[in-house]
Amino acid sequence: MKTVKAKDTCATATKLVLPNDTNTLHNLFGGQLMAWMDEIASISASRQCRRVVVTAAVNSVSFDYPIKLGDCVTLDAKVSRAFTSSMEVIVDVYVENQVTGNKTRANQAIFIFVAIDQMGRPIEIPQVEAETEEEKERYDAALRRKQLSLILAGKMKPKDAYELKALFE
Repeated sequence: MKTVKAKDTCATATKLVLPNDTNTLHNLFGGQLMAWMDEIASISASRQCRRVVVTAAVNSVSFDYPIKLGDCVTLDAKVSRAFTSSMEVIVDVYVENQVTGNKTRANQAIFIFVAIDQMGRPIEIPQVEAETEEEKERYDAALRRKQLSLILAGKMKPKDAYELKALFE
């Protein structure tokens, strides 16, 4: 099966934070941001495998910087690694200062998607080819996160998590 370059899975969306998107403090609702991130991440995931994908998990979400009413928000998604039928997608969220044009990373999330066939069953997908240093770092880290997740779910024994052992040697 042919590999897919990580850069070919990029998906970007830009949103304007409107009053219906905010809470009483005029900050973007976390749930609204999660919906936007899930949507752009699913586009990235489907670009990786050219199949229907479903969200299997959200492994990490950070809310590092408040997003305010009227802010311009850019969401960048890219597949960091593919496994047999699942893939990890990292979404970086930036807030743009509309006067200076400077962008500040406000949030990041890591989503796991599974590609499915017409019957809703997982299907094998191509691997991801990491080219840049950041892509390679994220590719390697994805395996560590997967192994940790499998250990915590009781599906892998800690002694078998070779990638995690390397961190402590």
